[in-house]
Amino acid sequence: MKIKGNTIQINFLFVIVIVLLFCAIVWKLCVVALNDVVEGINIRELADSRIIATKTIYSTRGTIYDNSGEAVAENVNSYIMVAVLSSQKTTNPDNPKHVVDYKRTAEELSNLFLSVDPKSSMTYEYILQRLNTKGAYQVEFGMGGKNISETMKNKIQKLNLPGIEFTKTFKRYYQNGDFASYLIGYAVKKQDDNGNEYLVGELGIEGYCDRYLKGKDGYITYEKDAQGYQLADRPSYGEDAQDGYDIYLTLDKQVQMFVDTAVDEFNQHNPAWTSITIAKADSGAIIASSSSPSFDPNKLNISDYLNPMTSYTYEPGSTMKIFSFMSAMEEGIYKGDEKYKTGSIQVDEYNISDWNKKGWGMITYDKGFTYSSNVAAVMLAQALGRNTLKDYYSKLGLGKQTGIELANEAAGTIDFQYASELASVSYGQGMTVTPIQMIQALTTITNDGVMLKPYVIDKIVNPNTGEVEYQGKRTEVRKIFSSKTTTKIVELMDLTVNSDDPVATGKRYASSNVKLIGKTGTANYIDSKTGQYAKGDRYVIRSFAGIFPKDNPEYIIYVVTKDFDGGAKEMGASIKKLVESVAKYKNIEDRLSDKDPTKIVKIGNYQSMPILTATKELNEIGVTPIIVGNGSNVIKQFPAKNTTTSIQSKVFLLTNGDIFTMPDVKNYSSKDVIELCNLIGLKYTLNGFGYVESTTIEPGTEVHSGDNIVINLKNIEPESLIDKET
Repeated sequence: MKIKGNTIQINFLFVIVIVLLFCAIVWKLCVVALNDVVEGINIRELADSRIIATKTIYSTRGTIYDNSGEAVAENVNSYIMVAVLSSQKTTNPDNPKHVVDYKRTAEELSNLFLSVDPKSSMTYEYILQRLNTKGAYQVEFGMGGKNISETMKNKIQKLNLPGIEFTKTFKRYYQNGDFASYLIGYAVKKQDDNGNEYLVGELGIEGYCDRYLKGKDGYITYEKDAQGYQLADRPSYGEDAQDGYDIYLTLDKQVQMFVDTAVDEFNQHNPAWTSITIAKADSGAIIASSSSPSFDPNKLNISDYLNPMTSYTYEPGSTMKIFSFMSAMEEGIYKGDEKYKTGSIQVDEYNISDWNKKGWGMITYDKGFTYSSNVAAVMLAQALGRNTLKDYYSKLGLGKQTGIELANEAAGTIDFQYASELASVSYGQGMTVTPIQMIQALTTITNDGVMLKPYVIDKIVNPNTGEVEYQGKRTEVRKIFSSKTTTKIVELMDLTVNSDDPVATGKRYASSNVKLIGKTGTANYIDSKTGQYAKGDRYVIRSFAGIFPKDNPEYIIYVVTKDFDGGAKEMGASIKKLVESVAKYKNIEDRLSDKDPTKIVKIGNYQSMPILTATKELNEIGVTPIIVGNGSNVIKQFPAKNTTTSIQSKVFLLTNGDIFTMPDVKNYSSKDVIELCNLIGLKYTLNGFGYVESTTIEPGTEVHSGDNIVINLKNIEPESLIDKET
C-alpha cells in the first residue's frame, strides 16, 4: 500500500492475503458450526462442561443390628488430625493458625493419646518427628491420627493447640469391639477414581451382604457459574441416593457375651483355636458364636481370615457317635440292652480299642454310648454297612455346605471306602466336619428327626421404604429320623451327662440348675509337619455337643477346641457355667425359685427417661437398679427392653452425666462386670473365671471411658470326676 499525494494505492498482493484470511476464518467457522468434533475435541461436550456439572450423591452404608435392634455395626463421623506447619496460614500473630511450639504440642498430644490407649503410636517422639517435617505446609500422623472419634476430637480441641485441625470423614464403627467379629465381619475404606471414599465389606455379614449394605449412589446434574456454584434459577435433574439396607441378625447380645466369656476362659489354656456356638433348637437361628483367635474390627488385628464356625474342618471324634448310633436305631438293628465285649476289636490289620483299652467287660450298647465305646460304634457301623452309614451322613448334611449366610463355608469330607475307614468314621475319625454342620445335624434331635438349616439373618429392611426385603425363618431340609430314634438318643445323651455312673463321660457338664444333655468327643488329628497323627495328651481336638433343657429343648450348644492344655475338668467347668448363665438369663432354670412367677419380671424401656422415674418403675417391680453416672436421664440400659429376668438380676442404667465412679463389683458375675465396663467404656482384662474377687480400680474411684481395669475372678472348682475319653 502506497500513498501518493492525497491518493492511497493498494497493493494487489495485500488484497489477496486479506481475502484468503477471511476465507479461512469463514471456513473454520463453518467447520466448527457444522461439526461436534474439531481437531479431536468434542466442542459440544467442552461447552457443556464449562456450564454443567454432575455431582455424585453417596449412599450411606446400612446398619447391622442384633436381635434386640441394637446396632453392632454402623457408620459414624470420624476425623483425621492434621498439623499446619506453614506460617502463611497465620494472618494475625496474636491468633496463630499454625503450630508454634513443636515440643509443647507433641507433649500434650502424646499425653492425651497415651492416656486413652497406652499402645497408641502417637508417642512424643513420633509426633515431634512429624512436626519437624521440612518444607511441608501441613502433615498428618499416619493411622494414629485417623479415625478419631467426636469425643477424642473435642478433647484435643480443649488443649487449644494452634495449628491442629481436623478433616471430617466417616468410618465403620463396631461399638462392641471383639464381639462375634467373625460373624459380623468388617468393612474397609476404598477410593474411587475421583478420590472419594466408600466402604466395602470383606468378611462375615459385612462381606456376604455387601450388595445389600452398600446401597446405590445417586447424582445431580446442574448448571454452574464461573466459580463452580450451582445457579439457583436454573433447573437440575438427577437421582437420589438409595441408602444401604439394614440387616438384623439373630444374635442375642447377652448370650453372645456369655459365649465370649467362655472363650476367654478357654484361652487361659492356650488352645490353637476354639469355637463355641449356640443355636435355637426349634429354628436353627444362631444366637451366639465366638471363636479364638479373634479380632477387633475397629482395629483389624486379624491373624486368620477364616471363621472357625464355618471354615475350619477337623475330625470330630466321639460326638459323631450320636449319629452313627441314631443311624443304627433308625435301621432297626440297635438293641440297647444287648451286651457286647468291650476293650478292642480287629478290623483288617488294625486293632481298634476303647479309650479304656482293657474295656469294661461285657456291657450293653446303651452303656457303650454313655462310656463312649469305640468298639460299640464300630460293631454298629459294620452291621449298617458302608453305603447305609454314608447315606445317613450325607442326609445329615456332612460333606456339603449348609448354605448359611456367610462366605467361605467349607464342606468337609465323608469319603470312606474300606472296612477300616467305615470303622473309624463311626466314632468320628477319618472324616472332617465344620462346627456349623454339627449344629445343623443336631437339630434333628430337637425337631422330631427333621433337620433344619442354620441361619444368622433375621431380616433385611429397606430403610428408604421401611419394607422387609428378606425374612429369615425356620427352614426344614429333610426328615431323617423317627420320633422313636430321637427319643432314644435323648435318653442316652441324658445318661451320658446326668447319670450316677462314675464312668459316664459327660458328668463334668451336669448342672443342678438346668437339665443339660450331651455327648463329649476327643479326636486325634494329622500333624501337617509329620503327616502322622499328632502325639501327646494335649494334641487332640476336644468337643462337646449339648442340648438344654432336656424337656422341651430350647438351645443347642456345640463346642470344639484344638490343643487345649487343660482337661475335661476345665472344659466342663467353663461350659457348665456358660449353660447355667444362659439358662438364668432366659429363665429356663429348673430351680423351683426361678419358676415362681412372683420372682420373674419384664424389663421395660427406660432410655430417655428421667433417672428418678426409671428407678421408681423398677422399684415397683422389685428391682433395685444400679445407676451409672451422675446424670439426670437414662441414655442406655442393660438388660435390653422387654427382657424377662429374675428380680435378683442386676439392671444397669447409664445416665447422661460426665462423672462416673466405680461401684463395688465384688461378687459380680463376669457377665455383669463386663456389661458395666462396656457401658462406661472401660477396657478390661479378665483373670480367671467365675465371680469378681478384686479389681485394680477401687470402688468410689472416678473412671473415664478408655481407662484400663484388670478384673480378678474367683475360680469355681468342679467336683472331681473322671478325666479321660476318646
